[in-house]
Amino acid sequence: MKNNQAIAQELIGALDQGGTVPSFVSRHPAFGWDEAYAVAAEIVKLRRGRGERTVGRKIGFTNRNIWAEYGATAPIWAYVYDRTLVHAASGRATVSLKGSARPRLEPEIAFKLKTPLAADARDPARVLEAIEWLAPSFEIVDCHFDEWKFKSADSAADFALHWRLIVGPPRSFSRSDIAGLVSQLRDCRVTLSKNGAVADSGVGANALGHPAGALAHLADVLSRQPAFEPLAAGEIITTGTLTAALPIKPGEKWSSRYEGLSGVSGIELTITP
Repeated sequence: MKNNQAIAQELIGALDQGGTVPSFVSRHPAFGWDEAYAVAAEIVKLRRGRGERTVGRKIGFTNRNIWAEYGATAPIWAYVYDRTLVHAASGRATVSLKGSARPRLEPEIAFKLKTPLAADARDPARVLEAIEWLAPSFEIVDCHFDEWKFKSADSAADFALHWRLIVGPPRSFSRSDIAGLVSQLRDCRVTLSKNGAVADSGVGANALGHPAGALAHLADVLSRQPAFEPLAAGEIITTGTLTAALPIKPGEKWSSRYEGLSGVSGIELTITP
């Protein structure tokens, strides 16, 4: 089997060129979760080494409704970088797909941490005590394997499929808001539209039962991965798609609408070449 650094460099090359590589699991049947995250750790070193700064994380495959489509067996995660983060403070953004391979769009809920999150923080209310703000988000996911065909460990190594994160207007809240937010985040509904027509919809509970629960899951996973830093204050974490992940292409206009989540509207996204 290739060493982890060589596999990491192969994936960085695919990322930079918008290309694809053969499945690592197919080439190396022993390539599993441990190997995938060892590659991910090498990728972080390489990206930081060329000046990219980690600013948060993405959690993927928290929506079990889509597992069968991708052959997923568990959630995955990866870092978000300064070059992959887009702020849409006005609720509008334009993103070029230049450099992507097979991009798809996911409407999500993102959080910014104001304090580190303990690994044993399971209760959503306790998780929200560590949050500075929440926001609607779009993640553009991308796959560097042909036709989105991969094994679970492949997807974890492949940047957990992260390409861009677009974060909409943040909504701050106080401690007194938390009790109400727990149910709102679980029960809120998001509608995803393309060129004005509804393309799909979902609910907050699609993210591992609760978006804050998805964040708690990540904190727990990181407690068993010493190669990576634990979650820290200031990080932005997006918690997984609430709908299907839908293919996107230049010339399209996408929008999300959130209902039942006080103070949160949505994002309008224009896709360019």
